[in-house]
Amino acid sequence: MRGLASGERGRRIVRALPYAWLLLFCLAPFLIVFKISFAEFRLSMPPYGPLFESLAGGATEWHATLASYRFLLSDSLYASALAYSVKVAGVSTLFCLLLAYPMALGIARARPGRRQLLLMMVVLPFWTSFLLRVYAWIGLLKQNGVINSLLESLGLIHEPLAMMNTGSAVYVGIVYTYLPFMILPLYANLEKHDPSLLEAAADLGARPFQAFLRVTLPLSRPGIIAGAMLVFIPAVGEYVIPSLLGPTDQLMIGRVLSDEFFSNADWPVSSALAVALLLLLLAPILLLQRYQARNGEAA
Repeated sequence: MRGLASGERGRRIVRALPYAWLLLFCLAPFLIVFKISFAEFRLSMPPYGPLFESLAGGATEWHATLASYRFLLSDSLYASALAYSVKVAGVSTLFCLLLAYPMALGIARARPGRRQLLLMMVVLPFWTSFLLRVYAWIGLLKQNGVINSLLESLGLIHEPLAMMNTGSAVYVGIVYTYLPFMILPLYANLEKHDPSLLEAAADLGARPFQAFLRVTLPLSRPGIIAGAMLVFIPAVGEYVIPSLLGPTDQLMIGRVLSDEFFSNADWPVSSALAVALLLLLLAPILLLQRYQARNGEAA
């Protein structure tokens, strides 16, 4: 009995560790930001006031306000930045899916020895710094960069192409950076498919493309949704890639959030923006969890 009790105590401790990590490094910072979003802006350090003050005689004076949230709704900058961020994230997710699906399918159907090599090539970019990889694209896309120099040497162009600080450069950077996040969930799903299902479809007269549309694609839907969420959610709040590769006249929400915190030093507004962005991103996360739970129950 004593051994069973100690074993149960050990399992509880192991289960408690990830929850403690989430409480300490996720929930606690969010609660701090949530509190600041209701504070008043002040020219002080820190640049916000307390939510309440204790007065003489035991009375309490409240200073909590919704002014920051009202300001977000009144200024079109935040709505346009969020709409542009959602557009960039959505288009980038679609491109990642179009590129990742055939790659993941090829890896899943490769021989076991070659499969490990291909997976290592997919993960290999993570061995280098994210910032270095983005700076490498600057060397490729700038006017005197590798791509323009190569095209000029081949005689295909007579003057450099304007590829840097464009919307296309942002798409290229995001798709390149987040492509592995789409490949790996798709591969994990496609690798589990039973090959006999395609053989049965062929015996029933289905051509390879028809078998793909009616068998492989529906079965890979959980992998598609998981990969899309892993790409779309961080791409919405992307800051580094648009700042280094994108145009200066079209801001994504991550850049706006950074400017509010560090340039304008308006912590209440920036906190309100962070809370609003988090609440908007919770919707696809909850949909993903609901879809996965439904699939688990069906299985």
